[in-house]
Amino acid sequence: MDKGTKRNATLAMAGAFAAALGMASAADTVRAGEFEKCYGVAKAGENDCAAAGNNSCAGTSKVDYDGGAWKLVTQGTCTSVDTPFGVGSLEPIEGRPPKG
Repeated sequence: MDKGTKRNATLAMAGAFAAALGMASAADTVRAGEFEKCYGVAKAGENDCAAAGNNSCAGTSKVDYDGGAWKLVTQGTCTSVDTPFGVGSLEPIEGRPPKG
């Protein structure tokens, strides 16, 4: 392996490690009870993770207010977060946003 290839491999591994640490940190925060997962409130690309579908994790949602994508919000506030399609949900929301 030449120096450039080694450097790129090292950078890729460092990036993957940093991403894994970030996901573990978000999970620990949820368990601590300060925040909760709120579905259907994230703008495109601003989700913290997803339930399923086309946005497997942080920052990958393609549409605003995707009902399968969640964002961490302060505990007890999810169902009062207003969106153009209604309020947030503690469970994934089928059909959000509406296909038009």
